[in-house]
Amino acid sequence: MMPNVLIIASSPRKNGNSNALANAFMQGASAANNYVEMITLYDKEINFCQGCFACQKTGECIIKDDALQIVNKMKNADVLVFATPIYYYEMSGQMKTMLDRANPLYDSDYKFRQVYLLACAADEDPKSIERAYNGLGGWVECFEKAKLIDYVFAGGVNDINDIKDHPALKKAYELGNSIK
Repeated sequence: MMPNVLIIASSPRKNGNSNALANAFMQGASAANNYVEMITLYDKEINFCQGCFACQKTGECIIKDDALQIVNKMKNADVLVFATPIYYYEMSGQMKTMLDRANPLYDSDYKFRQVYLLACAADEDPKSIERAYNGLGGWVECFEKAKLIDYVFAGGVNDINDIKDHPALKKAYELGNSIK
């Protein structure tokens, strides 16, 4: 049975550069005959975590917004992929908010074992992704059965068309295609 791959694209722009990476990953994973779904956060209502920890008792967040359905899809995915722009050397606020809202997964019987990060930044320095990678890695460490497998970084992209011929698109495709 082929893995169920869930891609969460957290760019606030509909056609952002990190979404281009997500699309390339999705094409590669689909070509490998995986079931792939991509959720974009730019059009979702996702409120901030209130830190009440009610979800630890009930298994569900008390805030009724789009995060509930996304967290359920995360729980049932075999592979999670997060795509984010890098803002001020960190993951987007949309991605961080979604990770906070995924708190009900902590003690659940989640399926995911592999997590990937796709990121774009205006800065070309490969260190630009470091904090986002470490932040996602800290989140993954909370899930003892999961592992942060790999990442793709596209540096030097700012405008939407900047990523058009970037080598990171090929790497994202190949990484998606490697999932079996």
